Amino acid sequence: MKVSDKGRQFIESCEGGPHLKPYNDQTGKEITQYVEGATIGYGHLISKANWDTYKNGITSAQADSLFKNDLEDKAQVVRDNVKVNLTQNQFDALASLAYNIGKSGFADSAVLKLINDPKAKTPYGDLDSTWKAYNQS
Repeated sequence: MKVSDKGRQFIESCEGGPHLKPYNDQTGKEITQYVEGATIGYGHLISKANWDTYKNGITSAQADSLFKNDLEDKAQVVRDNVKVNLTQNQFDALASLAYNIGKSGFADSAVLKLINDPKAKTPYGDLDSTWKAYNQS
């Protein structure tokens, strides 16, 4: 499966981009020097090693390219880890979660455990409560 156009548009809208200048993901404010959580485009995290590449900003086309690559990366982690059949909406929702909590966060998430085994034990109980626990920046 791939993220649908509706799924892509949803994730884009949640990210509030494109941000063509680097910003702090925690505060949403533009930054001129590297901080943990430095971000650009549609929620693309900037590593300290890549700061020089992005510190002066990017174009809309570059933001779109980063988003496309990041989205495919997160869709792949969903494909690699989910062991049950999904509807398109379910796949899109899981890709959105992976986009926001990262590949390792998704792979280790209680949501994934419950998707793959509805009887799995998690600190949150059912899938609805577990999903809603991911409400922190």
